[in-house]
Amino acid sequence: MGKLSVNLCGIPLDNPVIPASGTFGFGYEYAELYDINCLGTFSFKGTTREARFGNPTPRIAECTAGLINAVGLQNPGVEQVIARELPKLKDCFHKPVMANVSGFSVEDYAYTCRLLDQQAQVGWLEVNVSCPNVHGGGMSFGTDPKAAAEVTAAVKQVTTKPVIVKLSPNVTDIVSIAKACEDAGADGISLINTMLGMRIDLRSRKPIIANTMGGFSGPAIFPVAVRMVYQVAKAVKVPVIGMGGVSSAEDVLEMMLAGATAVEVGAANLVNPYACRDIIRDLPETMERYGIENLCDIIGGVK
Repeated sequence: MGKLSVNLCGIPLDNPVIPASGTFGFGYEYAELYDINCLGTFSFKGTTREARFGNPTPRIAECTAGLINAVGLQNPGVEQVIARELPKLKDCFHKPVMANVSGFSVEDYAYTCRLLDQQAQVGWLEVNVSCPNVHGGGMSFGTDPKAAAEVTAAVKQVTTKPVIVKLSPNVTDIVSIAKACEDAGADGISLINTMLGMRIDLRSRKPIIANTMGGFSGPAIFPVAVRMVYQVAKAVKVPVIGMGGVSSAEDVLEMMLAGATAVEVGAANLVNPYACRDIIRDLPETMERYGIENLCDIIGGVK
């Protein structure tokens, strides 16, 4: 059996497979289906300073080889996440968890990250500057290198744990934004978040999603994600987490060859709640098929 373990920003993972934020809740729902301790870790539901109801419905539209969502960061707010969600998670997940954070101002990001940094269960802070489904926050920080760097620096000033900045693909030059975050102190980069998409109902001639547009995810965006992971991994010295349409063990290997140290799985969890478990199960056989003995050996190994 090949060696699956990797090291992400100084913290060991049994394997590189990480359910992506927004597709795995706070973990305990999936723990009713299987032992989620088989995961490397997971990124829990995007958390903001204040509670958010999210966007109006409908929020989901199906697409060829993917889906569009505009949930809008629905969450109970950071204080309730700490008081209610993390204790329930502790009962079923016994590894460090990744806290995903969004905000509407630099101060929001710093406040939320400071509180989550103090939680023993939290191993990493994944700072989302790339959500396309909210107005006045999220992606507005991730499309400008200076703004992304400002958020990164503010979070680093109030935290001690690794800060991983999650980037948007809805830009012309993702490398410049990644490098700005690295220069501001980011310990890692994760990419890509969803692309921006839209569907129209032919009968009503109105957008299917109440928010008009939303985040497009699923297998259709995988080639774009691989390209961007490759570009960023070549440009920065910090670890990269790859995501975007990953749905198989082969996809994990491809992301790692492009330069990813770990790989997040998003939309696939919404189609098959056992997706991450199955990918982890399939990895050893898939590694053997391609002559891979140690996953660490293939990171950035594309020729």
